[in-house]
Amino acid sequence: MKRTVYIETSVVSYLVATASRDLIVAAHQALTLEWWQIGLPRLRGVISQWVLDEASIGDPTAARARLAALDGFPLVTAPAAEIERIANELIRRRAMPVKARYDALHVAVCACAGVDFLATWNYKHLANANRVRLVEQVCRDCGFEPPRIVTPSELMES
Repeated sequence: MKRTVYIETSVVSYLVATASRDLIVAAHQALTLEWWQIGLPRLRGVISQWVLDEASIGDPTAARARLAALDGFPLVTAPAAEIERIANELIRRRAMPVKARYDALHVAVCACAGVDFLATWNYKHLANANRVRLVEQVCRDCGFEPPRIVTPSELMES
């Protein structure tokens, strides 16, 4: 059985964005495209309504491109009360700042639904070595195993 990967909004944003002149962003874009074509098919990709909500924000042309790339991925679901409880606890215990509510919801839905990986390019609130232990501890304290938060490059097989 394929392992499950939650495609967080930053991944699809890098996938469809105009090529950046910033070397790091350009590298992330290239890695994302390679992962999307080669690595992602080896996994079971899922998204949530929060990914769709975030992907809909901003420039209408870019939003359409993000939503088109996400079309066909199944929505992962879990009990709303549990998702809210974990997200609120992540914020209360300062694993995530209040302004990162969507990020807390991404982690919470993954934990509740038993998703293996949360793929992201968001180093500020998600793929952040300074936050990951607390994020994992909060999920476990709420009774759920946390997803492994990774970048697409970490999911590429050699």
